[in-house]
Amino acid sequence: MTTTTPHRGRRRAPTRMERAAGRAAALQRPRVVLALLLLLALVCVMLLDGYLRAEVGGDQRVRTGASSSDVPDEVLDGGPILTVRGGQATTVSVPDKTIALTFDDGPDPTWTPQVLAILEKYDVPATFFLVGSMVSRHPGIVADMVDQGHEVGIHTFTHVDLSYQSDARVRREMEQTQLALAGAAGITTTLFRAPYSSQTGAIDNYSWPVYERLGQDGYTSVFVDTDSDDWKRPGVTKIVQWATPEKDEGASVLFHDAGGERSQTIAALPRYIEKMRAKGYTFTTVSGVLEQQQAPAGAPQTQGSRLQAAHREATGTILYEGKALVAAVAVAEVAVPTLSVGLMVVGVAVLGRFGLMLVLARRHHRLRNRRRFSWGPTVTRPVSVIVPAYNEKECIANTLDSLARSTHPIEIIVVDDGSTDGTAEIAESLGMPNVRVIRQANAGKPAALNHGVRSARHDIVVMMDGDTVFEPDTVRQLVQPFSDPQVGAVAGNAKVGNRTTVIGAWQHIEYVMGFNLDRRMYDLLRCMPTIPGAIGAFRREAVLQAGGMSEDTLAEDTDITIALHRAGWRVVYQEHARAWTEAPGSLRQLWSQRYRWSYGTMQALWKHRKSLTDKGPSGRFGRVGMPLVVLFQIVTPVFAPLIDVFTLYAMIFVDLRASLLAWAAVLGVQLLCAAYAFRLDREKYRYLLMMPLQQLAYRQMMYLVLIHSCVTALTGGRLRWQKLKRTGEVGTPAGTG
Repeated sequence: MTTTTPHRGRRRAPTRMERAAGRAAALQRPRVVLALLLLLALVCVMLLDGYLRAEVGGDQRVRTGASSSDVPDEVLDGGPILTVRGGQATTVSVPDKTIALTFDDGPDPTWTPQVLAILEKYDVPATFFLVGSMVSRHPGIVADMVDQGHEVGIHTFTHVDLSYQSDARVRREMEQTQLALAGAAGITTTLFRAPYSSQTGAIDNYSWPVYERLGQDGYTSVFVDTDSDDWKRPGVTKIVQWATPEKDEGASVLFHDAGGERSQTIAALPRYIEKMRAKGYTFTTVSGVLEQQQAPAGAPQTQGSRLQAAHREATGTILYEGKALVAAVAVAEVAVPTLSVGLMVVGVAVLGRFGLMLVLARRHHRLRNRRRFSWGPTVTRPVSVIVPAYNEKECIANTLDSLARSTHPIEIIVVDDGSTDGTAEIAESLGMPNVRVIRQANAGKPAALNHGVRSARHDIVVMMDGDTVFEPDTVRQLVQPFSDPQVGAVAGNAKVGNRTTVIGAWQHIEYVMGFNLDRRMYDLLRCMPTIPGAIGAFRREAVLQAGGMSEDTLAEDTDITIALHRAGWRVVYQEHARAWTEAPGSLRQLWSQRYRWSYGTMQALWKHRKSLTDKGPSGRFGRVGMPLVVLFQIVTPVFAPLIDVFTLYAMIFVDLRASLLAWAAVLGVQLLCAAYAFRLDREKYRYLLMMPLQQLAYRQMMYLVLIHSCVTALTGGRLRWQKLKRTGEVGTPAGTG
């Protein structure tokens, strides 16, 4: 004799649903990791972009007026080129009638190419002291610069005053700029000019140790003899005048090819070159000056030898790391502006959604609660209530007990979907005269619902979950819209019954604000996307006409709702028909449920994509509902984390107070919407105290769930139904709140 009772000491064989759930969980783990990696990559890209613009780690301090008592006199009174070898500092001056033309703060995509064009026209070499972050953002300009025979030096990575920085920060500024140069032009350099530096006489006790350390590392520090002060934009004549050395002296001359509007520099440069050549001056690079001072008298100087002195060919690790840096920056340069535009779109969409929901929800409430409002003649005929049940032993008694109190005549059909925990036996043991228990092999919820529809004796069927309880008046309220012959289905008001926990309270806020406020809006627009599985009513003929509950998607409720729209039926929301459901009690179960919901919604939308071209009343969902659902339930939530990421970014690195105020303003708008939704549903406001924490924790999880679902959909994954563990703590409700 065969028995279904497992032998003692042996584990029960898992059902088809349980085996599928186990396989699905194993398959989804890599996709969870992928979704998290995508979010992490987004954060890294933003941090990189912020660092490139000195928004991360930016330091605007500039030291002035410090003592120079520790600086050797021969350095303070020496030439503009400083080397430190073996603890011995040496300075070199520029020979008479010689100009070492230098440019700071580049490369800039607007001004540097113009400077290079002028130098090429006059065949003048120059030394460019480059900011590493700018090099990584505009590598092509640096490559052109080196190809034209110019010399490059380091001007730090983020243009900070190094006298304020730690040894580690100084080292990082230099190394990162070397990486950028390696990635951009395949070279490294030994030349350095500190931001905010001028003549050697300005070296103080704080900056001197920096120059000493860099000198010991092999760097040559370069200062100026003559400063054009072109950054002040004094006019072309003044720039040329201030850049001209006194008498016939040689000089290291400073211009800027970036850091601001440089049109005066561009206009002054040709005039300056012509003027100095007319006075008999020659132009060289910093390395050219060093070679002239070190070479025997009369030895020829070549451009190649000058470049070889300061530049080193980048090979091995530094070359590949440099190319990787440049590639990452190229991604950030495209991604961050795109994300910024997306952020604006998301922000407008979110605020627009809130505004639309408030306006339409208020109108819906006023229309449906007028004294003279009526769906038509009162519906009094009996209806069939279908309860699909799979291993619901904790909940089924409460569910059936609540239905027994119904003020509307009903038959109850419990479709046991191959339960192994005695659910069917519990239902039968209650001895309710209007309850029929139908058993079937485990085939899934859609099959159970279809079995119930086929077995129903009445033309209106109410569908509910086995973990849900109805109020006595729920069924009567739910079926009244069917007095309108155009109505094919009615969505009820699902409430969270286990709201005493933090997770339950968060879901309670979401149900009241995010689901029911939405349904009021969609009802007025006549494009309701989903009839909740916890509480929905259907014309039996409409369900059969649509082909029944489909197994094509994991969101059979959304699938059938859209199918009814496309069949020409009207779907409405009945706010007074309330059901109390047991929401997931753990984060893991919540993730599983919402993952299935969001993935199933995507499946349903894709399945009914042709609704976009449907004509007449049946095409209203495609014209109105489909775009709204895609925008509000997929696109906007997927990009909504940008708001939080940018806000956190701004709080840490930009302006904490302004960012907090902006976040509080957004939270205030959401709180206003939530408070209005609670008022419409006559809920107690005390749960709204949980909303700030919900925004910080719960909402982020929902974003990750949706991103996870999108990754699964895009990678062609197939998710199976996963049974949630129930506790049966939701009993027959005594009232709201």
